[in-house]
Amino acid sequence: MDSYQYSLNVRFCEICAGCLSKSGKDSVPSLTRALDTIASDLAKDGDLRIRMGSENPSIWPSLQQLWNFLADYPSADADVAELRVLVISVARFTRNIVAGVAANQQNAFAVEPALRRVLHLYSSWSAFQVTDSFPATRMSVQALSNIVTTNEDLTSRLWNTYLTLPEEQAILIRLLGSPDHKTILSLLILLVNCIHDSSERRSLLTKSRGGARICITLLDRVVLLYDAEESTDGAKAFDYGYHLFAHLFDGGFTPDLYNSLSVEGEVIAQHQTTLLKLLDSYLQSSQICPIHCDMCPMLSEIFFSLSSYSQSAITRAINPINSEPLDGSIEHLQELDLLLPKTCEALVLATQCIVKISLLSEDQRTVDSSALDLRAIFRAANSTDGQGIAESIIELLRLLDAFLPRIYFGKPVIDPTTDRSIPSSVAEPSGFSYLKRDLVRLVGVLCHRDKTFQNRIRICGGIPVIMNMCVVDERNPYLREHAILTLRNLLEGNIENQDEVNSIQPSGYWDEAGVLHEKVGATLR
Repeated sequence: MDSYQYSLNVRFCEICAGCLSKSGKDSVPSLTRALDTIASDLAKDGDLRIRMGSENPSIWPSLQQLWNFLADYPSADADVAELRVLVISVARFTRNIVAGVAANQQNAFAVEPALRRVLHLYSSWSAFQVTDSFPATRMSVQALSNIVTTNEDLTSRLWNTYLTLPEEQAILIRLLGSPDHKTILSLLILLVNCIHDSSERRSLLTKSRGGARICITLLDRVVLLYDAEESTDGAKAFDYGYHLFAHLFDGGFTPDLYNSLSVEGEVIAQHQTTLLKLLDSYLQSSQICPIHCDMCPMLSEIFFSLSSYSQSAITRAINPINSEPLDGSIEHLQELDLLLPKTCEALVLATQCIVKISLLSEDQRTVDSSALDLRAIFRAANSTDGQGIAESIIELLRLLDAFLPRIYFGKPVIDPTTDRSIPSSVAEPSGFSYLKRDLVRLVGVLCHRDKTFQNRIRICGGIPVIMNMCVVDERNPYLREHAILTLRNLLEGNIENQDEVNSIQPSGYWDEAGVLHEKVGATLR
């Protein structure tokens, strides 16, 4: 052992002993200066980390005592400046001494209970009101992260402990409430490292009660971070939050996670909608198809649940029980389901996910004809009442066409049968945007070169419905173009569908103002 190394270990132990003695308060400044100097050297020298952690006199008993002292600090409060300074120095030293050295991590793991108590103090509501406490919180999280990172055994022990803590001690959830984006970033790095390449830990996160609570808090946090300016700590934290959920999607844990977020009595919970947004973004950037097979049954079930609810809600709105046809009066508006907009918002996301998976599958089959056709899973899916996806889409489109007036130059189009439009208060655009367009697009994707599905659309009366979508609607950009493409896919190689279209004569025409007029003598044969 060289003299520098010996003196460094001796100096560390002696100054710790002096600080922890009865008259040690005066030694705190000396301790923090010494710790900061040593921590700086450790950050630059990996060999020094190894030597200092393995040679005598051992530093580990003294480090344990230091953390116990911090956890039991008299009159502990996040607003005590002396405590904050000491926590920062001890946490920085701990973070640096364990970095990339498995033996040091093993020895330092003994301080975790005391470190957790310190984090509990600094993750309280009162601590979050003291901005000067943020560096202490952040450094402590980084120390905890370095203690377990790349150490499989320690990571599993930490993860199993933290996901089974009582609610009042749930450190990860408490820390996710921090208003400091740098602290959130450090915490998310820890969480991503914990679940990386571990199906067991990802499973615990998605299936356990504690894991579900963490995911709910994470989703709330991701929403708040979404608008963070690019290159800021908030934006970096959002990226890590997204990557964490991407790891869960990659591992096939999407169905478990979605189910764990459900709320009894609700067709769709807000956190499930947020998860669908992340899943949609993930799929849009994905080029790998096989890993999505597990999502198909889940997405089919979600689609049918949301479609069925929307159909019932719209039917009640258009045809209230024991009421005259909808005329916009307040009595009829009371029939409207306030959950319908958020249900339709989630339905758009589920539909986009199904479309993306279907397109990925079709692209893969052009390269490898033996690849599994994921579109077949969606085509064969049925709701609990036996309704297939083709029939469900067409019925919903038929109802939406009556419920949502198409928007042309910012104004609802007049319905020629009533000589008026549905009042705008009946169907506010929020939640309904893109719904018709994406449903029409889904029909086009699923019927492409599949005669059975083409026939199902014709049999359930879907061809006139799709033809009616060949219009401009500002609420559904490119609806007309998608409808034309879908109609083309419905007719390709299908004589019966072509005859159906040829038998339909225009029943009306659009004038220059975008108003539909009935055509005298028109018939549908």
